[in-house]
Amino acid sequence: MEATTVLLILAIGFGLYMAWGIGANDVANAMATSVGSRAITVKQAIIIAAIFEFLGAFLAGGEVTSTIRKGIIDSGAIGDANILLYGMLSALLAAAIWLTVASRVGWPVSTTHSIVGAIVGFALVAVGTEAVNWSKMGLIASSWVTSPLLAGTMAFLLILSVKKFIFEAADPEDRARKIVPVYIFLTATVVALVTFLKGLKHVGLELSTTSAVLASLGIAVLVAILGAYFIAKIPKSIDRTEEAVSGSIERIFTLLMIVTACAMAFSHGSNDVANAIGPVAAVLSIIESGEIAQSSPVPVYVLLIGALGIVVGLATFGIRVIKTVGEKITELRPSRGFAAELAAASTVVLASFTGVPISTTHTLVGAVLGVGLARGVGALDWSVVKNIAVSWVVTLPVAAVLSASIYFVLLALFT
Repeated sequence: MEATTVLLILAIGFGLYMAWGIGANDVANAMATSVGSRAITVKQAIIIAAIFEFLGAFLAGGEVTSTIRKGIIDSGAIGDANILLYGMLSALLAAAIWLTVASRVGWPVSTTHSIVGAIVGFALVAVGTEAVNWSKMGLIASSWVTSPLLAGTMAFLLILSVKKFIFEAADPEDRARKIVPVYIFLTATVVALVTFLKGLKHVGLELSTTSAVLASLGIAVLVAILGAYFIAKIPKSIDRTEEAVSGSIERIFTLLMIVTACAMAFSHGSNDVANAIGPVAAVLSIIESGEIAQSSPVPVYVLLIGALGIVVGLATFGIRVIKTVGEKITELRPSRGFAAELAAASTVVLASFTGVPISTTHTLVGAVLGVGLARGVGALDWSVVKNIAVSWVVTLPVAAVLSASIYFVLLALFT
């Protein structure tokens, strides 16, 4: 009983620490484009994250949680439930430690990379290569390449559309007031679709695909109308100089950035909160039953721990990563930040539908690179890009080695 209590405390503590690391690193770079373009303040980013990260985790996070738990390692190859218990604890602590180090130096690494590498690390030393689902790992690995490419391409095309339809128009400010509600409509549709098609089944409600699409379009129209109303409240520039008109357009896009920041937070919550609560749910299930269950419900208080840890991590340690992604890769304005966030959010939502735990970090950085490339190769700081690429490469092996080491320590302490 005493050992069980200690293990329960460790599971909750490590899960909270991991959630804090996600907030310090992943949520920070998810909010970075909005903060870096000065559309919102850090305080506003924390409020948005507090609301929409939790909603994303609670309504749409279940599919990825099950993939993290059952897809990466083969539970059938692990005969002893204690191996999985100690292994998941090791993975949580290892991934959280690496995220702390990376956040301290401002590296936007992947929490998905971190937890997947950590899980594979303990599995290799505890069981062997047969415990790892290599086909699933191949699918996840391919998504780490395709997701930034997809997000970057989408962001590139969005920036070109903004340039063509707004900035090159005869009256750019007037055109922005007409076009931006369309962008708001697209953003709202993306978020509503994942909620209706996938999220509501986790709270006992399911809609047909047709009903979900119609409901999503209806909500998106309302949000777009509301956006158009607030855009109309923004005063037109009196001075018709290019600088004044450009400033007025950016103020219009600032309103859109608030919508895309909410979308990014929701999309991120639907994917990456599972990196903290998935292993915790596995540990709690083993402690309760003593067996390796194929599936188990995630307790509400675990979701609350994940949401709390994420918000505190962003508030206390997130500014370094925000500066790297939002300011150092390329110069961002609201019109550019919107393209990066909408492209990244759409890619993450698509991944949430398929259940593949992609890297939000890779997706967003890919989108920011796409925005920069739309202005030319010289618009990017390639030294920063190089450092980010190196941090991505070392994340998997570092997390794996840390996890394997911690696993042996836990094994020595409890057996």
